Amino acid sequence: MTEAQTVDLSMDELREITRYAAACAEPALVLFERVRPDDPRPRTAFAATREFTDGGKRTKAIRDAAWAAQRAYQEARDACLPAAAEAARAAVAVAGAAYLHPLAKATQVLHILGPAAHSALAMELDGTDGQAHLEIARGLATPTVVAVLRRYPPAPDGRGRLGELARVLDGALRHG
Repeated sequence: MTEAQTVDLSMDELREITRYAAACAEPALVLFERVRPDDPRPRTAFAATREFTDGGKRTKAIRDAAWAAQRAYQEARDACLPAAAEAARAAVAVAGAAYLHPLAKATQVLHILGPAAHSALAMELDGTDGQAHLEIARGLATPTVVAVLRRYPPAPDGRGRLGELARVLDGALRHG
C-alpha cells in the first residue's frame, strides 16, 4: 500500500480558506431564510465556523452545526425548495471547509470551492446568474486561498452542475 501524498497546510491557511468559504456562501443564505425564516440551522453553521476563523479551535460545535444544516438541506429538498436546499448545502460546505484535509486529492478542492459552487447553484435555481456569483467568488479569493488551492490537484470530474461550477471557479483561480 502506498502512502498518500500530503499538502502543507497551516492553521492560519485553514482559517483563511474557511473565511473565504463563508464569504462565498453567505449571499445564498438569504435564499434559504426567505422560505424557511424560522430555521436557524444554516446560519448557525456560519456562526460556528466564524469562531474558528476568529482564532478559536475546531470544535465539535462546527461538526454539530454542519449536521444540523445538512438536515435543513434535506428538509428543504423534500419540500421541493431546490434553491433553499442548495443554500443550506452551502452552509454545510462552509463548516466542511474548516476540515480541509492535507491529502493531495482532487476531492479536497471541494472543501475550498464547494461553498461558492453550492451558492452559485442555489442562485441559478432561484433564477439568478450563478456565473456572476462565481466572478464574485473569484474576486474574494486572497493570494493565500489561491496558493493553497494550487497545492491540490484540479477539482474532480462529475457531480453534475455543481461539479461544473466548481471546475469553472477552479480554473479561473488557478489560471487567472
